[in-house]
Order: sequence, then C-alpha cells, then structure tokens
Amino acid sequence: MPISSTETQAPLRNWAGNVTFGARAVHRPTSVAELPEIVRKAERVKALGSGHCFNAIADTDGDLVVMRGLDRVIDIDRAANTVTVEGGITYGTLGPILEASGFTLGNFASLPHISVAGAIVTATHGSGNANQNLASAVAALTLVTASGDLLHLKRGDADFDGAVVNLGALGLISDITLDLKPSFAVRQRVYDDLPFTVLAANFEAISSAAYSVSGFTNWHGDSVQQVWLKSLQSAAPPPADLFSARAATRAWHPIATLDPAGVTEQMDVPGPAWERLPHFRMAGIGGTGDELQTEYFVPRKDAAAAILAVHAVRHHFSPLVMAGEIRTIAADALWLSHNYQQDSIAFHFTWQNNWPAVRAALPAIEAALSPFHPRPHWGKLFTLPRDTVQASYPRFADFRALAKQLDPKGKFSNRFVDEHVLR
Repeated sequence: MPISSTETQAPLRNWAGNVTFGARAVHRPTSVAELPEIVRKAERVKALGSGHCFNAIADTDGDLVVMRGLDRVIDIDRAANTVTVEGGITYGTLGPILEASGFTLGNFASLPHISVAGAIVTATHGSGNANQNLASAVAALTLVTASGDLLHLKRGDADFDGAVVNLGALGLISDITLDLKPSFAVRQRVYDDLPFTVLAANFEAISSAAYSVSGFTNWHGDSVQQVWLKSLQSAAPPPADLFSARAATRAWHPIATLDPAGVTEQMDVPGPAWERLPHFRMAGIGGTGDELQTEYFVPRKDAAAAILAVHAVRHHFSPLVMAGEIRTIAADALWLSHNYQQDSIAFHFTWQNNWPAVRAALPAIEAALSPFHPRPHWGKLFTLPRDTVQASYPRFADFRALAKQLDPKGKFSNRFVDEHVLR
C-alpha cells in the first residue's frame, strides 16, 4: 500500500490560528489502510482532526497525520443500534447520514465542525443533566499502536475506559463505533437576563428545565444574558418565563453583538437533534474565528457556590471575555474524562485573541474554583499546575501506566503530553 502524500512547505495552524504546528512532514491519508505504515515509519507522530483545540495537544516535531480525508461511515448496525465511522468524520457530516437512516446520537457538541475522534480523545461534550460527554457514546474503537499494529477495544475490556479519552497518547484512531438512538426532534427557546443570584439559588431547577440547558454571559454585570433551553419536541411546552428571565422575542448569538444567522434555529422551531443540539450551524464558522477558549469542570453539587465564586472575581477577567457559557454534563467512567465519577458543571470562556492577557487572567478563575478541584478541558487553555490537574483524576496513574505499556518509547508523545501526562 503506497504511503499518502506528504508536505513540508507552509506550516499548518489550528482553527483559531494561535498554534502553528511544528511537524517535519504532514500526511493526508485517504484510507485507514495507510495509517499503520505511516506510524511504523515515524519516530514521533500525532493526529490532527478539525484543529479546534486551542493548545498544542496535537502538535509534534515529527509527522502530523491530518485525518480529514478519513470521513466515511463504515457501517450502521441496526440490530446493535451502533454506527462505525472513520475517525476524521465530523459530527456535522455524520448527523444527517444518521437521520436519513432513522438514528441519531444522544448528544452533540456546540460545534458540528469538530471531528469525532478529536472530540472523543479530549472528552469534548454537549450539555444536559442526564447527558454524558461525546466519548461516552463510544462502544468500540481501533487504535493504530506504536508498532503499527491494530488494537481493537470494546466496552467492557480491561483497558477500554482508559483508552477512549486518551489525549492522542496511545495511538491513532482508525475507526470508532458509537451508540445510536432513534431519531428525535428538539426545539430551542432562549430567555433573556437571569440574575446570577437567581441562577445559583435555583440551579437544579433551571439546569433540569430541558434536555440541554446553557447559560451565556460576558461576566460584565450581574446577569446571565441568555439561557438556552433545548427541549424534546415530545416534552411539555417550555415555560413563558424562566424564573425572572423573559422569553426572547428574537434569535441571539452567544456573543450578543454578532449576527445570529450562524446559530441553530431558535424560537421554538422543532428540528432533528443533530440540527438543534449544537449551538452553531455547519455552514457557519462557530464563533468569531479569532478567539481563544478555556473551560473548567467542577462537581455539579457545588454549582451554586462555584457560580458565585467566579462572579465575585469577574473584574479580573471580564474585559477579555466575548462570551461565557455555563452548562452541565453527566458523570461517566472514562479515566481522563472531565466528568469521571462526577456530574459536572462546566464554565466555558471565549476570549479575545490575546494570550498574554488571558494567561494573566486565568489564575483568578482557577483560584476561585480551587475549593471545588477544577478539571480543565484537555483541548483548551489553562494554567493550573500539572500536579493539581493530575490529582483530580483518581485513575491518572493507571492511564500513565497504560500509555507506557502501549507506547514505551513515546512515539505519540509531544510537549503537551510530556508535561501533563508522562511526568
């Protein structure tokens, strides 16, 4: 099998443009059969999906494998209610294919543009009190290991829970099998101006008011500017008002100054889950295209205290915020998931593209959340010390041992993995 074409000219950048990849060669395979040979010949190798990570987790000084050409649906198993896909497929591509077959996923991320494999290895998520992150839908996966051999793992295998959210440190994902649900419809209603004190005092009632709930705020004042309720079409109609928040009379973008044309349809218009659970349309850019992002997860039982703690230090960071999001994710059993053994509340921040200023502001948020042992999103920006992050994951030592077992010479390592995992 001939190896895919490589590139050594202009360097690649991530979606936000804040990371320039340092690969000596770039591969663009069009068949998963090419992956073992690429891996066998490389001294260091990493996979790149849609490039929506904001740190250097996918960077390498070796060979970079751009997975976008591996975007096929391999099989839909109607008896098992699963779909098997190549790792480079995006959720926006997969969603309508499943819908045409009468299926969907139980959860989708905010951005349909991101790749399935990239979302899974970083524990990326959607939202909802009862909805686990995207990696929890994985029923099986195949890794191309450091030797170029294929390792197939399925739910229930000894190392499966450690191998799914793997930060790219265990191998390249050639295919993934995901659990499916029968297709369902969702409608979306937005509410304006919910005071932080009201959100904190009534958090469980508000976060459970729909299948998926998100609060958007720029942290400039005392209110969450928008609360998005994504309700099942089969559920009771959403309330006319959400505590003191009023039902919006127009569509909103999470960054209130931007045109809402790029967001998924609101105003209670029902549509298939893959078109409503994401915040953005596949045809849009999913933000400004010139931004940085950060996100922290803490136990949902601490939601009220954590919300008020972040609000109390907002003067340290709010001038840099374009949009913030507060939402929930259900617990799971994946070792390096942000939601490992805990129902979580997530604090997401979309920043102006000014890393020195953002880096200086992050410690204030991290300190405010420190009593709740925050776990930072693996694909976003943070300044928490390595030991602090590792201590919040009970199975971290087990994951490190698994990485050393499957990749003893560090072929899939890079500066990020060395710093945050292997040390």
